Amino acid sequence: MAQRYGENFIPAAGPWNDVIACLLDHRSTRGFLTDPVPEGTLETLIAAAQSAATSSNLQTWSVMVVRDPVVKAEIAQIANKQQHIVECPIFLVWLADVSRLGRISDDVKIEFEALPWFETFLVAAIDAALAAQNASVAAESLGLANVYIGALRNNPQRVAELLKLPQGVVGVFGHCIGYAKPEAKTEVKPRLPQSVILSHDTYNVGNETKNREEYDAVLLEFSKRNEMAAGTWTERLMGRAAKLAGLSGRHQMVGWLRSLGFPLK
Repeated sequence: MAQRYGENFIPAAGPWNDVIACLLDHRSTRGFLTDPVPEGTLETLIAAAQSAATSSNLQTWSVMVVRDPVVKAEIAQIANKQQHIVECPIFLVWLADVSRLGRISDDVKIEFEALPWFETFLVAAIDAALAAQNASVAAESLGLANVYIGALRNNPQRVAELLKLPQGVVGVFGHCIGYAKPEAKTEVKPRLPQSVILSHDTYNVGNETKNREEYDAVLLEFSKRNEMAAGTWTERLMGRAAKLAGLSGRHQMVGWLRSLGFPLK
């Protein structure tokens, strides 16, 4: 708890077990050994992913493992030249996938009127995220490191071309999994205090400004210790949200999704 929140924001003590310890020990890793993982690891991770909740059991997600070094290299370029995409032995692309429902609609010869609506896409994206998080926790429980690649969305149309995705399928994010390089290991990154994100019965900003400023100091010290880019959390947030350029072109996402078979009515 102290690592996750910093000494000044440790929540009240509660129940504890190995699962909770694994969850709180999560950290993103951006450097992987090329060593292969044990046989059957991928299948175990996918089984964990498929054990996640899925809205109405529709299972509107899929996942692709990408091994082709040429494809991995191009995806790395799309994702701001993140070399760990090339290095990691398991690179997954998690897919929001309503194409399966479309094929079933054709098979049973009944129009699925709900398919074109934004809610259906949202369900698919959430399903993919829930599945991926289960896989992430399972990987960490096996001693593997991992990191998500949101920058896959810098060019989802090109990713769709590379992976030969049909209409109604989009890569929501990538996922690097493998053994961490020793030099890539970092401390657990502190998060916002629970008082900032937790409300009871009604939404409450409370001491948000004061607690955010204190969190800025905690995260700044963390960044210095781990030789990361300097700057407080607020400054990083400003860099991402203050200018449209911080979206790396993703302000065009609605148009991109429509071109990939999501009408988003």
